[in-house]
Amino acid sequence: MHKITVSELLSTRRAEQLRGIRDSEVQSSLKELYGTLVENRGDLLVEMKEWFGNMNLNVILRTVAGKRYGVGNGDEERMRVRRTLIAAATDTTTVTMTWALSVLLNNRDALKKVQDELDEHVGMEKGVNESDINKLVYLQAVVKESMRLYAAAPLPGPREFTSDCTLGGYHIQAGTRLILNIWKMQRDPRVWENPLEFEPERFLTTHKGVDVKGQHFELLPFGGGRRSCPGMSFALQMTHLALAAFLQAFKVTTPNNEPVDMSPVFGLTFMKATPLEVLIQPRLPHQSLLNYVS
Repeated sequence: MHKITVSELLSTRRAEQLRGIRDSEVQSSLKELYGTLVENRGDLLVEMKEWFGNMNLNVILRTVAGKRYGVGNGDEERMRVRRTLIAAATDTTTVTMTWALSVLLNNRDALKKVQDELDEHVGMEKGVNESDINKLVYLQAVVKESMRLYAAAPLPGPREFTSDCTLGGYHIQAGTRLILNIWKMQRDPRVWENPLEFEPERFLTTHKGVDVKGQHFELLPFGGGRRSCPGMSFALQMTHLALAAFLQAFKVTTPNNEPVDMSPVFGLTFMKATPLEVLIQPRLPHQSLLNYVS
């Protein structure tokens, strides 16, 4: 079952085939949000983990069942049940998106650079779609740096040594289990200059060739090898697209312009301790937003 899931549902090839679903769902989610914003007649307060989570859930549901569940259609209870059942497929992606937006809100210069890049390569007359992401190199650097500092799964599953070996000068017996501390590895000052600082530019300069796909051991947010996260392609594609579309469509601030609380809850999933609530207002011209979400 694991091989079928990885090769048929979560493979890179399958993820590419489902590009239309992701583009469509992001547009539908933005349409619902814009409609609520218009009805509100002012700034709208949004809890972003819930919004990202509902969008990711609907992508999975449309992929496996051909149906989505929107707001205000009486599906709340059924949606809650389905969210529980599919949480493992979407939770870490939702957490990744939430951390990325949080760290951008605490680094407004980086946020402006992301939106300037969107304006340059996509413009303000049409909505961003997945085919635009390759041009958004600063956005990609932001996502990498966010995953370096706030890996959604900082303690991946244990590995077991099948034979005696020597590692780092230590003799390790067969049968020993090893748990990698991804959180610590990705903040190692021997590898990363200013390891606790949010500096996405490092992935455009000193670490330009480093990616998150398990080939560079200093950056392993999805793990590596045969037991790396099978949903890596889905997570990367959704995170880039959702952030790009949201930040293109809306101006976003925090209530009273307060800094975002970055306190974490440590566990199998590295989550924010407090909800991410933001205020949004339209960023694109009204007609462009109507064209975007129509």
